[in-house]
Amino acid sequence: MTLVAGVDSSTQSCKVVVRDLASGEQVRSGRASHPDGTSVDPNAWWTALRAAIADAGGLADVAAVSIAGQQHGMVVLDTNGEVIRDALLWNDTRSAGAAADLIAEFGARDLAQRTGLVPVASFTITKLRWLRDAEPENAARVAAVALPHDWLTWRLRGYGPRGSSPLGPVLEELVTDRSDASGTGYWNPVSGEYDRALLTAALGRDAILPRVLGPGDRAGEVHAENGTSAVMGPGAGDNAGAALGLGLGEGDSVISIGTSGTAFASTPGVVRDVTGTVAGFADAAGRYLPLVATLNAARVLDAVARLLDVDHSALGSLALEGTPGAGGAVLVPYFEGERTPNLPNATASISGLTLANTTRANLARLAIEGMLCGLADGIDALGTLGVSTRRVRLIGGAAQNVAVQTIAGQVFDVPVEVPEPGEYVAMGAAVQAGWVLEGAAPSWAIAITATPAHDPRPEIREHYAVARDAVVAAS
Repeated sequence: MTLVAGVDSSTQSCKVVVRDLASGEQVRSGRASHPDGTSVDPNAWWTALRAAIADAGGLADVAAVSIAGQQHGMVVLDTNGEVIRDALLWNDTRSAGAAADLIAEFGARDLAQRTGLVPVASFTITKLRWLRDAEPENAARVAAVALPHDWLTWRLRGYGPRGSSPLGPVLEELVTDRSDASGTGYWNPVSGEYDRALLTAALGRDAILPRVLGPGDRAGEVHAENGTSAVMGPGAGDNAGAALGLGLGEGDSVISIGTSGTAFASTPGVVRDVTGTVAGFADAAGRYLPLVATLNAARVLDAVARLLDVDHSALGSLALEGTPGAGGAVLVPYFEGERTPNLPNATASISGLTLANTTRANLARLAIEGMLCGLADGIDALGTLGVSTRRVRLIGGAAQNVAVQTIAGQVFDVPVEVPEPGEYVAMGAAVQAGWVLEGAAPSWAIAITATPAHDPRPEIREHYAVARDAVVAAS
């Protein structure tokens, strides 16, 4: 039996899955937590990766491994390979002003043409501009810029700070893949080259950037000090990893409900949106991955569950007791600001409450409806750019909630499928590991465990749109 390993180094935790290359069957897995916050010391990820590998039984019998990770996080290194400051994560909005400055300097249309993106606070380019302006002494020390999965791949291969890693700070050995490079804001998804002028405009000068590998390219080997000499894949951004794990096909769109929410699809060509709503990312398989992201997803359910003093299961049961449309009550769930629409300073609001509809059941219901309506807007945004959706695949922890599934069947215009629960980002990384080992991506079957009734209730989204537009106009 040939084994391959995939890693998902996400915002909340590090997950490792070990799979049989031939069948795709999961043999074992491991997990370790990450610290909370929007600014995190990358060394905590390295500690968690090693702990998760140990929890998964180690890598001694694994032939290949690849790491997928949260996109956009800014990891800045000095000439000694030391991390200069905590990494600003995708959900850190302090660089919103820097995003506006870059758009003012270059223009949204030019930036979308050059990179497939219009900057928002999430992207690495804006974080580098913030670093230049807010912490010029730290910016002056930057010798290399990496992303979370780039840096972890580098560390697992034996590179790192001078004196504390076997191969030392060889910054030129940093590698990445096209999916994660496409989320920086200074990489061209058509030419496959970095836009050095944009990097310089952000940081104030040039720096070493990870070499961009193709989908089946080898990144090297795991250093023997880490328990194996397994081949390493190039890695991927988290959503690209999930797309690879799901075997995303033409006409499939994915709604992923995690810490953030995402709506994405696979397309043969790059998608450019000058409004910035849709990010024109590349994927991990040589295609493209237009994507809409929301900051507020499963945490919306967390907040309302706390308010009602119930767990997620009880929240779902309550929601199914409510009426579709929550009797006219609407939650616009911008608890942490929002990325889509780009309102970093917005807050959540409930409107349409009456004495009749203010019930525990309707409060539970409006939480799920508000979260899903924001993601359905993402599917609409993809459609306006010519991305056709014939079905939605619903993934993430919240996708297993029966109320979320049922209400999704009422919110979305197309049929909804719920694949079996799984760590799809880590699974995609394992697919990538198999690809570099065998020269072709393995094809592993995905079981569908739920197909909620397709029962569109357009009034839900109509009421939500009115409330959403009022919040946008007031922000």
